[in-house]
Amino acid sequence: MSKRSKIRRSRENWKNKAIERGKEARYSRRELARVKKERNKFKKEAKEARQKLKELQEEGQKPAVRQKVDVAFLAVTLFQVARIGFRAVSRVLGVLSGYLGFQKVPCPQTIINWVDGLSIARMENVEVCASASGRIGCGNGSVWIIDISIALGAEKLLCVLSLDADHHRSRPGAPCLQDVRCIAIGAAVSWTGESIAEFPSRAMESLGCPAAFLKDGGTDLAKAVRILRERGCDALSIADVSHVAANLLKYAYGDHPLLETFLSACGKVSRKFKQTVLACLAPPKTSTKARFMNLHQLVLWAFQLLRHSPAGRAAEGSLLEKLRAGMDQLPACRSFIHLFHRDAAPLLECQRILKTQGLSEVTAEQCRSVIDIIPQNSPVRMGFEDWMSNQLHIAGRLGLDRTGLPVSSDCIESLFGVAKVLGTGEVKDVRRMAARLPALCGTATREEILAALQVSVAHRREVMGEQDSLIKQRRRILPNPGSLEDLLPVAADSGFELIAGAKYRAKNQKNNTISVPYEDNHGPVIRGLEQGPILANSLGSSLETAA
Repeated sequence: MSKRSKIRRSRENWKNKAIERGKEARYSRRELARVKKERNKFKKEAKEARQKLKELQEEGQKPAVRQKVDVAFLAVTLFQVARIGFRAVSRVLGVLSGYLGFQKVPCPQTIINWVDGLSIARMENVEVCASASGRIGCGNGSVWIIDISIALGAEKLLCVLSLDADHHRSRPGAPCLQDVRCIAIGAAVSWTGESIAEFPSRAMESLGCPAAFLKDGGTDLAKAVRILRERGCDALSIADVSHVAANLLKYAYGDHPLLETFLSACGKVSRKFKQTVLACLAPPKTSTKARFMNLHQLVLWAFQLLRHSPAGRAAEGSLLEKLRAGMDQLPACRSFIHLFHRDAAPLLECQRILKTQGLSEVTAEQCRSVIDIIPQNSPVRMGFEDWMSNQLHIAGRLGLDRTGLPVSSDCIESLFGVAKVLGTGEVKDVRRMAARLPALCGTATREEILAALQVSVAHRREVMGEQDSLIKQRRRILPNPGSLEDLLPVAADSGFELIAGAKYRAKNQKNNTISVPYEDNHGPVIRGLEQGPILANSLGSSLETAA
C-alpha cells in the first residue's frame, strides 16, 4: 500500500472518530442540561415543602380559638344547643381550654352577661328578609305564635314568636326553636284580652301586621286577636292542633263515668308496682294540668298492660298472678280504655302528619283516611273534620293550601320548657326566664355574638331594669322576720317588657318583614375552617322597657 493510501485511510478513521466523539459530546451536554434543570426544580420544590412544613408546624402551635368572640360563641352555643347551665358551660370550657388554646376560662356570671347581651342585641337588631312576603297573600309573611306561661311568683309570662308562614315550603319537618324569632316578651301579674292585644300591637308599629296568629284555645288570647282585628289588623287566627285534639277528647270523655276510676287505678298500680320486679311496667308520670293533653300516654300504657293479662287462670306464684293482683280496678276500665284509644290514636297520627308537613289539601286527605276508623257520628271525628275545614279555608286565603299551613305551637311550649330548666336555677323566676328567651331562639351567629359583646353592663341594666328576682327576695326576706312588708313595692311593680323594633325601624320603609333565622351558622374562627357569607341585612332598632 502506498504512503498516500495510508494517509488517506488514517484521515478517514480520524474523521469517523471525531464525528462519534462529537455526537457523544452533544448528547452529554443535553443530558447534563436536563439533569441540572430537574435538579434545580427538585431543589426548589424541596425548599417550598420545607417552608410549608415549617408554617404548618408554627400554625399547629397557635391556639385554635384566638379571639374573645370565639370563646363567647362556644359558650353561647353550649348554652343554646347543648342546653346545659351556666356553671356547666364554664366547666366544659375549662376542659376544652387546653385543647383550643385560650387561657382565661369565663366564669358563670360572664356567660350570663353574654347571654343577656345576646338577648338585647337580638331585640335591638331584628334581621329583615323579604323571601316570604311576596308569596303570602297578606301581612308581612310571618305567623306570630302567642302563649302565656306561669312559674314561681305572682307574674305570668307572655311571649310572641315569629315564624315564616311559608315554613313548610322551605324547611323540612316541624318548626323548632331554630326556626323562630322572639319579638316580644312581657311579665305581669295578670293578662286580659285588652292587655294582650296592646302588647303585640306595639311591635306591629315597626314590624307590620303578621299574616296570622297561632294560639291555643284560651278565651283571653281569642279576645286579644278579636280586638286586634277590630283595630284594623287583618291577621287571621289559627287554632293549634294539639289543643284542638285535647279539647275534643275532653268534650267526649271528660264526663265519662269510668274516667275517675281509671285515674285512681293508675295511681294505685303505680304504688303497687314500684320497688318490685314489675317496676318496669309502672305507669308513666303525667301532669295533672291540661290532663287531656297527655292522658293518651296513660291510656296507651293501660292498653298495652292489659294485653299482658290474657283470659284464663294464672299459675300460682307466677308473675302473671302478681301482675293481676296489682292492677286494682284497671280491668274494669277496659271499655273506657278501648274507646279512648280508638279515638286518641288516629288524632295522634293526624297531629304527627300536620305538625311535620303542615295543613294542606294533601295532608288533610291523609288525615281523613286516618280517622276513618272513628265512627262518623262521634263528636271527636266531627269536631276534627270541622277544624280541618276551617283551617283549610285560612290556608287558602294565605295561599298555603298546597304547601302547608303551620298549625302547631309546640315551639313556644318547648321554649317555655327549656327556659324553665336553663338559666333560672332552683327558683324558676319569671323575669329571669323572660330575659333569656330571645337567646334561646334561632341559631347564634358570629355577628350576633360580636353585637352581644358590645352591650355594656350599664346598657344591660338600663334595658333590663333593676329586677328584684325571687332569689334576691328570698335571701333578703326569709332570714329576717318582720320584713314581709318589703314585698309590697314588688307586688305593685308594673311588670317587665322586651319588645323588638321600635323607634328607628319605621324610618326605613323597605324593611317591613321580620326575618326567620334560616341563615347559615357562622361559628368561631377555627383553624382550617372558612367563614360562610356574612349576614349583611341587619337593622338597628330600639328596645322598649317598662319597670
